[in-house]
Amino acid sequence: MALIDKGQGETHTRCVETYNKLTGSLLTTWPCFTEAMYFLSELRGWSAQAILWELVNRKTLYTHSVNQAECQRMQVLMAKYQSVPMDLADASLVAVAESQRIRRIFTLDSDFYIYRLYDRDAFEVIP
Repeated sequence: MALIDKGQGETHTRCVETYNKLTGSLLTTWPCFTEAMYFLSELRGWSAQAILWELVNRKTLYTHSVNQAECQRMQVLMAKYQSVPMDLADASLVAVAESQRIRRIFTLDSDFYIYRLYDRDAFEVIP
């Protein structure tokens, strides 16, 4: 969201600078995409949502549909991290990162410093 929402000030600037240095496309999940659309609508309305859609249309952002094995892993993760707590969107990112062997995550969510891949490996959190 901070990548799109200029109202986030320095955080927005830092996210844009980091994004511009990345190579390749971004990957998200439908739970995260849904959450982002909701918050962008609340903060900035359709104009912000349209920017997110444009990232998808330009194939800069891909949405991953969670499969059955990932869904089962999400349930396990949410139970494990219930004291954090872990929401559905976060669980989907961790489960997909595990199944796709992705270690680096572009997020401002500090919970990703707590979550572990395969119950042991830390994420490389950017920016």
